[in-house]
Amino acid sequence: MSEGQKFQLGTIGALSLSVVSSVSIVICNKALISTLGFTFATTLTSWHLLVTFCSLHVALWMKMFEHKPFDPRAVMGFGILNGISIGLLNLSLGFNSVGFYQMTKLVIIPCTVLLETLFFRKKFSRKIQFSLTILLLGVGIATVTDLQLNMLGSVLSLLAVITTCVAQIMTNTIQKKFKVSSTQLLYQSCPYQAITLFVAGPFLDGLLTNQNVFAFKYTSQVVFFIVLSCLISVSVNFSTFLVIGKTSPVTYQVLGHLKTCLVLAFGYVLLKDPFNWRNILGIMVAVIGMVVYSYFCSIETQQKASETSSTQLPQMKESEKDPLIAVENGSGVLSDGGGGVQKTAAPVWNSNKEF
Repeated sequence: MSEGQKFQLGTIGALSLSVVSSVSIVICNKALISTLGFTFATTLTSWHLLVTFCSLHVALWMKMFEHKPFDPRAVMGFGILNGISIGLLNLSLGFNSVGFYQMTKLVIIPCTVLLETLFFRKKFSRKIQFSLTILLLGVGIATVTDLQLNMLGSVLSLLAVITTCVAQIMTNTIQKKFKVSSTQLLYQSCPYQAITLFVAGPFLDGLLTNQNVFAFKYTSQVVFFIVLSCLISVSVNFSTFLVIGKTSPVTYQVLGHLKTCLVLAFGYVLLKDPFNWRNILGIMVAVIGMVVYSYFCSIETQQKASETSSTQLPQMKESEKDPLIAVENGSGVLSDGGGGVQKTAAPVWNSNKEF
């Protein structure tokens, strides 16, 4: 099996894991919040991250992955920013109508595209932009109902969108810049995310629910669903970093809207949630947008791979004729210091990767 085929299988596996785990945790949390009355979402998220860190620490002890320390300031800043973005999203939901909150989530994709275009010179073809427009239109039809505006809610939503976009872009660029895996990045950033939410969680939840998380009556059923939610969250957090690292922040957001459609469908089938023609039409349009997006991404990736191989082949032939040419032209051939073996230096990250 070629490296390209292995990468594609790994990407498909990451996407599948993300969808299954995210839909599962939404259903679990819905039972916990709606049925059992445990409405402390931010505090619950901090517990998710603590369990994820403990699970990864056990995996490290079992030597299932290698610990690779890198810039501690980057890790701390990234972890705190992720924690802040989660808290702001919860506040946005608390101070806005559900319809406006769903619109806030839709804005994340065009905002991410804009930031990557301005600061990373990333190019998005018209075909990709067209498919994203179809997707956003479909999800908007399915989820956005009322759009009640207020100043505080609008400011919180704006901050939530900006921090979420920056955090997801950083997830992708940090993995490429420091050459760390999704597991290594998650392991090192988890404590900072967890501490940020653990400190702010009770205050935010108290502000939104007028209840005290420590005064809540924890029955055996509530504890069971909390433990189940925390265990599923390990898969959710891991697959999030894995998907963004293997694809792009925009692709992860597209996947997130697929999850939204699946949650709506499962809610109707399993939980008998209300469902109308707008939900059905919106899901159908969104699925069309996702299929078109996936198709165009696949075509452009294949074209880019063929262009890269066609440009590298003449360079390899030229360097075989005269090795000095490669050095004089700065082709990036470096010695690894181990017996004269040479390798090609990879770029820090590819800012023109198209998805």
